[in-house]
Amino acid sequence: MERVCHHCGRDIGAVERIGRRDVCLHCRADLHCCLNCALYDPTRHNQCREPQAERQVDKQVGNFCEYFSFRSGPRTVTDAEGRDRARERLATLFAKKT
Repeated sequence: MERVCHHCGRDIGAVERIGRRDVCLHCRADLHCCLNCALYDPTRHNQCREPQAERQVDKQVGNFCEYFSFRSGPRTVTDAEGRDRARERLATLFAKKT
């Protein structure tokens, strides 16, 4: 299965090892981040299946987690994430312009 960027959903290619500063060639999003990790699980404590992993506040920013393992295939969006994205879009749409 292909490895795709969490941000743009495009294949990152056959990158053998992903470092903390590596970015997607298509959208420049950080690759070594929670949203690209096979252990990321928004329903778990600290949103990670690895109990010893340090908490990462911003899940889409590159980090130094030693448990990082790039997931295979596209990341599925949970109901809660979809709801939060919809709320953000609505807030932006109806924001007062000054």
